[in-house]
Amino acid sequence: MKTVTVVIPAYNEETRIGSTVRAVRESEFADQILVMDDGSQDKTAVIARGEGAEVIELKPNRGKGEALNRAVPHIKGDIVLFLDADLGDSARQGQLLVKPILEGEADITIARFPPPKKKGGFGLVKGLAAWGLKRAGMEAREPLSGQRAMSKTVLMDLLPFSPGFGVELGMSLRALARGYRLLEVDTTMTHAETGRDVKGFVHRGRQFWDVLKVILKEAKGGPC
Repeated sequence: MKTVTVVIPAYNEETRIGSTVRAVRESEFADQILVMDDGSQDKTAVIARGEGAEVIELKPNRGKGEALNRAVPHIKGDIVLFLDADLGDSARQGQLLVKPILEGEADITIARFPPPKKKGGFGLVKGLAAWGLKRAGMEAREPLSGQRAMSKTVLMDLLPFSPGFGVELGMSLRALARGYRLLEVDTTMTHAETGRDVKGFVHRGRQFWDVLKVILKEAKGGPC
């Protein structure tokens, strides 16, 4: 029987990390829940431990990609599922991503989300990432989804992950270049959405730059 490790990178997510970890634990599809607390200044680590997760605390904040890189030595499962910390109860649907991996239908699965409930940016970052994947041979509806599963063998072949917000795109581009099968899976997952305010636009500006850097680096065949 293959085992499953769920890896949850988290930064200042005290309001939702508890419900996210609880949803995974109560669904009983994970053998290990590993929270990478990426330099949080709130109670993220304390709450995650209280819900039964194994917590690795990083100091200072290192960015999502590096948090995932540092999770690798602690992963015990045969199948690895990455989930964002703000999924809340919808994290239960992580098992939808694990199933095709266990059944040999795909090498990497990626969650598709329903349309957002509020207006965010103007789609520039997502469009850039989708363009990068299309050049690599994949039509993707969710090029930046952080919800994805793969075997540990595939995971090890894709390391190291890109730093910052380019981690998911870099993962997909490298996987396509190495011949892995990627499959988007429909879910009704939800997460905290960024709005059209200063904070939201700053966040998307950083995303855009990181995504562009990943496209350029992977096109040259170099490390992320």
